[in-house]
Amino acid sequence: MLPKPIKRWTPANWASWKPFGIGEQYPNNYWEVFRAIWLSRDKLPYAWKILNQGVCDGCALGTTGMKDWTVDGIHVCNVRLRLLQMNTMSALDEQLLTDVSQLRQQTSAQLRDLGRLPYPMMRRRGEIGFRRVSWDEALEVISDRICNTPPHRLSFYVTSRGTVNETYYATQKAVRAMGTNNIDNAARICHSPSTAGLKAALGAGATTCSYKDWIGTDLLVFIGSNVANNQPVTVKYLHYAKKAGTKIVVINTYREPGMERYWVPSILESALFGTKFAEDFFLVNLGGDIAFLNGTIKHLIANNWVDESFIQNYTHGFAELTAALANQSWAELEKLSGASRDEMYAFAKMVGEANKAVFVWSMGITQHECGEDNVRSIINLALTKGFVGREGCGLMPIRGHSGVQGGAEMGCYATVFPGGKPINAENAAQLSQHWGFTVPESRGLIAPEMIDAAFKGQLDVLFSVGGNFLEVLPEPAYIEEALQHIPLRVHMDIVLSSQMLVEPADTVVLLPATTRYEIPGGVTETNTERRIIFSPEIPGQRIGSARPEWEVFLELARRVRPDLADKLTFSNTAAIRQEIAQVVPLYAGIQHLQQAGDQFQYGGSHLCFGWNFPTADGKAYFAPLSPPQKELPAGYFWLATRRGKQFNSMVQERKDAITGALREAVLMNYQDAANLGLQDGDKVILKNQLGEFSGRVYIAPIQSGNLQVHWPEGNVLLDKSKRSLEGVPDYNALVRLEKSI
Repeated sequence: MLPKPIKRWTPANWASWKPFGIGEQYPNNYWEVFRAIWLSRDKLPYAWKILNQGVCDGCALGTTGMKDWTVDGIHVCNVRLRLLQMNTMSALDEQLLTDVSQLRQQTSAQLRDLGRLPYPMMRRRGEIGFRRVSWDEALEVISDRICNTPPHRLSFYVTSRGTVNETYYATQKAVRAMGTNNIDNAARICHSPSTAGLKAALGAGATTCSYKDWIGTDLLVFIGSNVANNQPVTVKYLHYAKKAGTKIVVINTYREPGMERYWVPSILESALFGTKFAEDFFLVNLGGDIAFLNGTIKHLIANNWVDESFIQNYTHGFAELTAALANQSWAELEKLSGASRDEMYAFAKMVGEANKAVFVWSMGITQHECGEDNVRSIINLALTKGFVGREGCGLMPIRGHSGVQGGAEMGCYATVFPGGKPINAENAAQLSQHWGFTVPESRGLIAPEMIDAAFKGQLDVLFSVGGNFLEVLPEPAYIEEALQHIPLRVHMDIVLSSQMLVEPADTVVLLPATTRYEIPGGVTETNTERRIIFSPEIPGQRIGSARPEWEVFLELARRVRPDLADKLTFSNTAAIRQEIAQVVPLYAGIQHLQQAGDQFQYGGSHLCFGWNFPTADGKAYFAPLSPPQKELPAGYFWLATRRGKQFNSMVQERKDAITGALREAVLMNYQDAANLGLQDGDKVILKNQLGEFSGRVYIAPIQSGNLQVHWPEGNVLLDKSKRSLEGVPDYNALVRLEKSI
């Protein structure tokens, strides 16, 4: 049993003795509540039902109503409150779309605030705007184009914007019925390196533990992850973890203020005095994680702090890892990591003394060219002590978006079928037999490859559900030109986005979607800890003729393949869940979810429990890794992109309430700034061969030689050709810094 949080107040954990942190920089979560009430004042009963009954469509914690399965109490964060406005807003005036010249001058936030998309709209080449069309006309135009297009020139993309398992599953089935595997979703851009690394090492491609394991474990380590910003409800977990005696450590390029301390609004003690979270920060260079973790493992081996019995009986490859590390000098590891040998020792000692530990990581690990190896280096460290498959232990690639975990598991991927099965002839034949039609057996295009194909004139149709390639992928000018080459673009969403307004090569169709709360029969999502949760339909307003995405895709597929109409029909979402249970064995039980609160955790609370690894020989695998050999030329800086007050690419405020940084901030080390004669607030320009970014110096506790700017603004400096093995863009760059006059 893990230790329970102590109930008495613990001043040693307080962030400040000043009541309510007066004068400190942190989010005013109470203001967010009042703001949400004001913006939804005309629909408060409906908004309350969404918060009280629906499964959160924010991050992948998966609170149902305002409760979860980790700690008691009410959970509602500012991310969810900001999204509430989109779920309750009225329809936009369709006349605004008749001339898009003015709309193109507006920011994405301004476009969202115009209201919900109510009806299908269409724009032809040469027209200044969109005209309203019927669903029948819109689907006829789309199906005609698809029928006259070779399948390899079709592409489909599904975002994670509140997208649910039923939509993922029905969409990929419809797309494959139309003859292509060119379908991808946001899960790849986030965590496909995590899936690949975990699958190769452990045989299981998902989070191995539960959120409950954070509270009372000996050591909780965050690597390249800022949960205070991206998964705000977790600060409640961190508060209770501290009260249960858990040591919290962060490995990152920047000493994230929200990971250092936070005022948790729903806990009186923390609301008054805040809670100190991380006891230690280890600052590393951009891309220096492997070097730092390799140095940590070298210390563990040298001091005999590893679990030799576990390694001998349950793993392979440790000897090879040890040999590889022996050839990596301390001087090399210090240079590449940016951390000292002593710092690596200090962290190794914490790991060595811990009987249980959980490792959490996110985009700061995966969105690199070496993303897969970054993940494997974390797994290597965990395996040295057997920190997997038991209580208080685990490996957690935490998800920042609601339902994204189910995207790959439903097969909404260019590289896998439902259940994560590889795309090959054997698996295609099995799926064909089950569905009753031929399923393509060759790998499809992933999202960046779709854009590359479009740029070359090799793509005729792009159907995008949500998302905004123009703001999420590197080199936005390249993305815009690629979009302009596609004869038919279809954008299905609940609000306007900038990519909808890109000039059509021939035709652009806008389709209005429902939110998850409006889908008849209710839906399910899968959260980070593999919990499949039912979210009921919420009675209330409905917008124009908006339709659920799953219905639209199946109707489109029936128009393209009328001979398969009987095989491409579901009477309701319950019928989809019935089929999911048959096709994806891990999801057996989803067919029984039918009312608010229904849920189950596939695989149980811990994957690989009892050190039973679902690999070919039942053992886990170490991977000998060499850190990337990266040189920082004189006069250059490593640049990482970061999130501020935003959800995905949806920027919500110019100022980040956690850091105090504005959107134009260039986070910079104090000594680096002093060496260049720069002060806080000075105008600077970041340059490389791809573009320029104008901003202002923001002195911050960041590793020397490293800078950070906000994303997506910093995309102009990113190289579209830099991708991981799984096709994840590298959201980092090498830049020069010049003072602006």
